Amino acid sequence: MSTSELNTTKKELVSWIQSLKDDTLVGLLNSVKLSSEGKSSDWWDELTESDRVNILSGIRDYQQGETLDSKEFWNGLANG
Repeated sequence: MSTSELNTTKKELVSWIQSLKDDTLVGLLNSVKLSSEGKSSDWWDELTESDRVNILSGIRDYQQGETLDSKEFWNGLANG
């Protein structure tokens, strides 16, 4: 990418970021920024308590063999 193209892209990104209304997306972009600066925190700490509970529940289900293969999942979805 040429210097001119890079500068144009940066300006477009700044304009787009300024127009964002989605807090989640702004938070994601901030995480990318902090990560690129080597200042990112552990992503686990950024999750809500509900997200943590759901992830741990999914891990427990997997460890206990309570899983479906892809075909079972899609068949259940189509028939349920």
